[in-house]
Amino acid sequence: MTALAAPPAHTAQKNLTLPAWPITALLALYPLWWALGLGVLIFPIMAAPMLVLMLRRRAAGRPLVLPPGFAWWGLFLAAVVVSSAALGADPAGTVAEHASDRLISYGYRLGLYLTMTVLLLYAGNLTELELPRRRLVKLLGWLFVVTVAGGLLGMVAGTFEFTSPVEMLLPPGVRDKGFVQSMVHPYAAQIMDLVGGEKPRPAAPWGYTNTWGNNFCLLAGWLVVAAWASRRRGARLLSIVVLGISIAPAVVSLNRGLWIGIGVLILYVAFRYVLLGKLWIIGAVVVAGTALVVALMASPLGDTVNARMDNGKSNGVRSFLMERAIDGFLESPVIGYGSTRTTIGGRNSIAVGESAGCERCGNFTVGGTGQLWQLMFAHGAAGTLGYLGFFAYGLWRFRRDRSPIGIAASAAIVTSFSAMLWYNSLATPLAFMVLAFALLWRNDLEGDA
Repeated sequence: MTALAAPPAHTAQKNLTLPAWPITALLALYPLWWALGLGVLIFPIMAAPMLVLMLRRRAAGRPLVLPPGFAWWGLFLAAVVVSSAALGADPAGTVAEHASDRLISYGYRLGLYLTMTVLLLYAGNLTELELPRRRLVKLLGWLFVVTVAGGLLGMVAGTFEFTSPVEMLLPPGVRDKGFVQSMVHPYAAQIMDLVGGEKPRPAAPWGYTNTWGNNFCLLAGWLVVAAWASRRRGARLLSIVVLGISIAPAVVSLNRGLWIGIGVLILYVAFRYVLLGKLWIIGAVVVAGTALVVALMASPLGDTVNARMDNGKSNGVRSFLMERAIDGFLESPVIGYGSTRTTIGGRNSIAVGESAGCERCGNFTVGGTGQLWQLMFAHGAAGTLGYLGFFAYGLWRFRRDRSPIGIAASAAIVTSFSAMLWYNSLATPLAFMVLAFALLWRNDLEGDA
């Protein structure tokens, strides 16, 4: 029998490397994916080659490195899988359905959680030669610019929308569903009545206004880090201009969670710098805060903020759904119910439900108004502990990282902790969270960038 020839040395060496193009294409070209109608679908699409490339490299003899605390994430994934056993259960006050009716939404979430796992491992196993951390930071900073641009589009052309190529390929019965529309139908803003009269709330390119606000907080710090590390003249000035412009869509979004998130972000970064002995940050925060207040008072944006604070239309619904999530958690505390549920009627009566004349009157989604409530309700204590434990362990494990990248990454994770009270993390916010974790992890492995 003739022995098989060994592969050439250059081929074996090539198989040991991970190319950067899956992550670069994913982030740099996201506006294109959005316009094509792929949106969040591009994440599982790109996860496929990432997984193949990692497996090929492992087969070539280079081991796959797991991040610190990955056992917590493993616990979370296991809880998501085990909780599927409860898909057929109908908690009190929710619409009765067969388990098979809930498989699509469950499979969607499970698929995205697995996708984010692949993204975390791929980004963390890239070396500085394959994808420099500063380049990844620039890509994330670029997406903040995209977020601001989408916000401006929502302000000036709130009704802008178009049929994407992917949408054209779908059957009418599928593409007309609201959830599918949010993924494949590009639009600039969600039109909602929160402060008297329907007004556009920026959403592009992230599908929902709440997701837009969540990503705003998660990405803002990366623009600053990228600009201050750049050797190009004017980069810092340009970042300041972009941040200044971003105030307008942030206010017009009427997104109180975003406003709180920005406050958490600034206070955390200031706290970290004070610990480093850089007390000038206190003066900078005071000056910037004063300038912001003056700008709001001197412009119509201040009236918008006041109007939103005086009109808390969503408060009652959020409180109602939070109570339902906690009740569901107490009924099934270990594994939860596998997925979300729809309430019977509204918060005032089971007879008040969604209708053509009042689409927001009832039939609300339990677990749809915050990642924390969804974790508790859908995946119980095991899933909640695994999810929170992973990111909390990362904050503790990398707490001594004093580099700009380290502070920005930990700030993003801290901000996400506050956001999980009112925002869901799938899919793009969780992607930016795991990329922040990957940057902390790589800093620990390779030293400050």
